[in-house]
Formats: sequence, structure tokens, C-alpha cells
Amino acid sequence: MKAVVLRAKWDPKPDFVLGPKDEEGKRTWLGSKVWRYPQVQVEEVSEPKIEKPTEVIIEVKATGICGSDVHMAQADEEGYIFYPGLTGFPVVLGHEFSGVVVEAGPEAINKRTGKRFEIGEPVTSEEMFWCGHCRHCADGFPNHCEHLREIGFDINGAFAKYVKVDAKYLWSLKEIEATVEDEKKMFLLGSLVEPTSVAYNAVIERGGGIRPGDFVVVMGGGPIGLAAVAILKHAGGAKVILSEPSEIRRNMAKELGADFTIDPTKENFVEKVLEYTGGWGAQLYLEATGVPHIIWPGLEEVLWRARGINATVVIVARADVKVPITPEIYQVKRARIVGSQGHSGHGTFPRVINMMASGLDMTKIISKMVSLEEIPEYIKRLQTDKSLVKVTWLNV
Repeated sequence: MKAVVLRAKWDPKPDFVLGPKDEEGKRTWLGSKVWRYPQVQVEEVSEPKIEKPTEVIIEVKATGICGSDVHMAQADEEGYIFYPGLTGFPVVLGHEFSGVVVEAGPEAINKRTGKRFEIGEPVTSEEMFWCGHCRHCADGFPNHCEHLREIGFDINGAFAKYVKVDAKYLWSLKEIEATVEDEKKMFLLGSLVEPTSVAYNAVIERGGGIRPGDFVVVMGGGPIGLAAVAILKHAGGAKVILSEPSEIRRNMAKELGADFTIDPTKENFVEKVLEYTGGWGAQLYLEATGVPHIIWPGLEEVLWRARGINATVVIVARADVKVPITPEIYQVKRARIVGSQGHSGHGTFPRVINMMASGLDMTKIISKMVSLEEIPEYIKRLQTDKSLVKVTWLNV
């Protein structure tokens, strides 16, 4: 079958020391320190086959290009990939997907029914393949699994006709199917459950959520930032503010519920946040830009000048950079910084599916639908073209 495959050269930087979980020439937890000269192309690969009783084969119906896909395929001046996380190449890309079950092992249990998956069940999948038996998993923190594997990063993903996933990572889309008449839209929504769950985990689980009537600021209007706008408005945000240079993305945010938008290249971010919040600042700030070293001075100035206290800053975008902070600000303003990774556990996936079934229409962020053969071209194009937000392969 045809699949979109990323290949790169294993060439660790001189100052990089392999960690205990890295595998020489195969897998690392710090991709930007190791992988060089990435190439993405459509190749012929073998169809996946069930090997364990809990596994499921899914015929893929929709897969979106994620910023992580873009950054794995994007190289710096020395040829090293931008993406700083867990990676193992070569790999079939694609982790934001939906599809239908075409084969299920005898112990592949559907959480919706408590019984074996039936052929034809519409599903989506978590991207983080947690082990379930390490200390972090046992403590209820699967996003930080010590033996983590990730589909589309170091396990073959869903830019292909078929993909194999263990049943424990799958979630039924029947709830959405019951409320959305258009099959194509159901699968498109299904492919957006994963990135929307990343945003949900960041602002609700890790950030502690908000109370109806709170003010919130989202910095960065990519798919995660836009999903956060929609979630926070649904959660009762009285003033949801997005800071984003792209007019197209600012307009999308308004469609998803943003009350105010800021163009930080033409407007003063600090003054606008203070103006829109009556001088109080926000209860929650989401860093979804991926360039925290650029936005942090303005963020700290808002925290310092705002009359409010107890703000939470959530970092969700991945960035291999150091950011100096001013501890005095966080002490005086009783503020805190929280890191957020992943989307698994805590009932996040089923809650996002339920929100979509009840009207959260994240398909508004899809800019273009393309063929499988066009995916490499658009992965490259998304490195610079900010007029595109979400590009999706639709196979329906």
C-alpha cells in the first residue's frame, strides 16, 4: 500500500549524549539533537497485520497534517530537524486520524460496548501509546509514560490506507455519528479529536480549567490554539482573547468564539490585553506559539502590570529553547507556570468527542483537503505558508 514515509540520517550532535531510553541509530527522545537531513515521500509499504489479540486494523478515512509532522520534516541550517521530541525513523507519518475497523483481535475490546470491536465501527485513536504498567501510568499520568511510543513518530502512522492500533488507545465515534448526518464530516471531526484533546488537556486538565466569567488569553492561532479558543468559550470564558499575526487565523478564532483578537505585529500585546480586560489581566494564559523566547517579555509585563493575581500560564507548544524568567513577578503576582504534554487519560478523549457531538465544530479550521500523494508537498508548504491552518487527507 502507498504511505507517506519520513526518513532521516542518524547523526547526533557532538555534544549530545545518548540517554538511557535512546536506541542507537533507531530512536531518540530528543529528535532535534540527533536526526539530520529529513526527507518525506510516498512509498510502497506492507499492509499491517494483527499480531496480538488486542490489536485492531483500521481503514483510514481522514488524517490531518500536524505541526509536529511539519517540524519533523523541517531542518535548520545544519540539517537537523526542528522537532525536539520522541522520534524513530524511518516511519509512516500521521497521527491525527479517524477510520473504520476492518479487523479486530479476539481481545480487542471496544470501550463503548465493553465487547469486542465490531467491523465497521467508526473510531479515532490516541497518539501516545502508553504502556500501562510503569510508575507514571500506574499513578494516572499516561502522558508521561516511561516507555512511551508514539504513532506517526516512532511507530507507523495513518498516512496510509490501513493502520494498526491496540484497542486500548481507540475511541468510538458513534456519538458523533448519531448527530452528524454527513459521513465525511464525521470522519473529519474524528481526525480533529486528537489535536483538540491536546488543547483540552492543556487548558482544562493541566491548566486547571476556568470558572464561567473568567478572562483568558491564547497566544498562537495554530490548530491547538484555535481549539483552545473554542474549548474555553464553551467552558464559559467571558472574554477569550487570541494573539496571532495571521489575519486568516484571527478570523477563524472569531468563528470559534474569540471575543477579541490581537495582531502582535501591529498592535501592542500588553496594552491590548489590559484594555480588553479592564486592567485585570487574565486568569489563564496559553503559550501555543512555539516561540516562547519571543512572547515571554510581553507575557511577563502583562502579569506584572495587571491588577489581577493567581494567573496560570500553560506551555503547550514544543520548543527547544531556553527562556529567562523573572521569579519576582510570579511571587508577587502569585502566578504559576505549568507544562502540558499529550492528551491521554483523565477522560479527555471521550469528553472532546461528546463536545463535538453536541456542536463543537472544529472542521472550521480545515483549510484544504488533499490526496495522499499531495501530503509531502503540503508538509513542506506548511513550513512557511501561514494562510493554511489544517490540511487533511480525506479518503471517503
